[in-house]
Formats: sequence, structure tokens, C-alpha cells
Amino acid sequence: MTILVTGSTGTIGTQVLNFLAGQGAEVRALTRSPEKAQFPAGVTAVKGDLSDVDSVRAALDGVTTLFLLAPNAPDELTQAMLTLNAARDAGVKGVVYLSVFKGEAYADVPHFGSKMTVERMIEAGDLPVTILRPAYFIQNDARQKDALLGGGVYGMPIGPKGISMVDVRDIGEAAANELLRRERAAAPLPRETYALVGPDVLTGDALATLWRDVLGRPIKYAGDDLDGLEQRIKATGAIWYAYDMKLMMRRYQSDGAIATPDDIARVSHLLGHPPRSYRDFANGMAAEWAKG
Repeated sequence: MTILVTGSTGTIGTQVLNFLAGQGAEVRALTRSPEKAQFPAGVTAVKGDLSDVDSVRAALDGVTTLFLLAPNAPDELTQAMLTLNAARDAGVKGVVYLSVFKGEAYADVPHFGSKMTVERMIEAGDLPVTILRPAYFIQNDARQKDALLGGGVYGMPIGPKGISMVDVRDIGEAAANELLRRERAAAPLPRETYALVGPDVLTGDALATLWRDVLGRPIKYAGDDLDGLEQRIKATGAIWYAYDMKLMMRRYQSDGAIATPDDIARVSHLLGHPPRSYRDFANGMAAEWAKG
């Protein structure tokens, strides 16, 4: 009885492993470099890469439950679909798949579209999967430190409609809860879908005001400059990724990504507590930054 966690060294995978720690399950973590990995006690590092289906097959040997996080890459769809097929062939009885909030509406955003195609595969095959659809990660805004402290601006161009951003700790906890539920079940469980969202509707102006209150200094919203965002991402990342992010932010600006009361009620039930707020994150970041 073993859980395999993919994306194990990334932001979300790390949270999933932390929440699985001490829960009595045997856990394996897929990584390209097991010799470098630093995982919680009791987690076994397994060499593999979702782009190498033979390594995935080997890693799935003896696995009963899978956490599937496909990387944001040009072949994300292929990696996810091959892994799901390999898991089915291996007799895995339960999967928790990380998708995206509002993916069905944002069909022109590449990484959203890939995840929706995977969801269609899950539905068509009636696979025993929990689909988790996280909104934009609150912790992405840790990158706003220089803009906030040095420039007095909130610089992410999320626009005026509003986003129900989610804390990555809630993503990890929700995934761990579902992995354990499926792992402990005597037989495969029916398909479930959850939106992973936060309790706040956050706009660019609202976030500038929130950071002003938290930091105790003037903060303005830098505006809706999507071309500037693309150029900033291109300076340190791939061109395709920069354009993908621009397209996502364009839809956030035009349509927003706001949770319903039912979304919040369901994720609260899954977590066993209300989802964490953006202000909780901001207060924590401000305290950390104040330490230098």
C-alpha cells in the first residue's frame, strides 16, 4: 500500500509530502535526482521523470495511490496522459490530479487547455480520480517583495475583476487528505472534483490597499500592463511560458476567477477548516521581510 507523489521537489509537491508525513502511509517521491532530494523522514526517493514513461512504469510498481502533478511544459498534456494510462495499466486504485480553476472557461490559455483535456480523459474513462482545481497561488506574490518595498507598487497585473487566490498550504493539505482517503479505501472510490480557492476576491487595487495596510507605507497598483509582464518573464524564462502567462493574465483581467459560496464550502469541508486568507500570507511575509 504505497502513495507515489510526482512533482515532489516543487512548491506543491513539497507541501503534499509535508502533510502526508506522520500519517502512517508508505510514501514514494518521484524525482530526477534522488541523490539530491531532501524529503521528510520516511519518504523514499524514486528516480524518474514524467517525460520518460519507462521510468514512470518502474516507479508505479507496487503503488496503489498516485498524486499527479504534470509540469507546466510544452508537452504537459502528453506527460499527464501517458502517466494516467501507465497508472491504469499498473492497477493503481486512486489518483489525485492537479488541474486548474476556471480551466473550462479559459480555453485559449495553453496550460489550462491541457489540463481540461486530461480531465476529459478522466471523465471518459470513468477513472477513480479526485480532480483538484487550484486558483492562482497566493505564494506567487512573494516575488512582489522588491516592487512593494522598493517601488511602492503591487506589480502583478491581475486587473479589476477579482481572483480567489489560494494558499499553497491549502493545496497540499487538500491533496494529502484525498490521497489518504483513497489509499485507505478498500476499493476504488468514485470521481470527485474540488475547486481549491481562497475566501477573498482580490483585485489589483484591493491588493495594493491590503499591502498598504500590512506594510504601513503607500502602495499603488502598477496597472494592467500585459506586455511588460511578458517581457519581465522572458528575461528569466522561456518565451512560450511568458506568452502563456500573459494569456492567463489577460483572461483574469477580462473575466476574473471568482469562487462561488459552494466552492468555498466544499473546500472548507475537504480541509476541515476555512481556506487561508491572503492577509494571513501578507502578514507572514511582512514579518519575514522585516527580519532582513
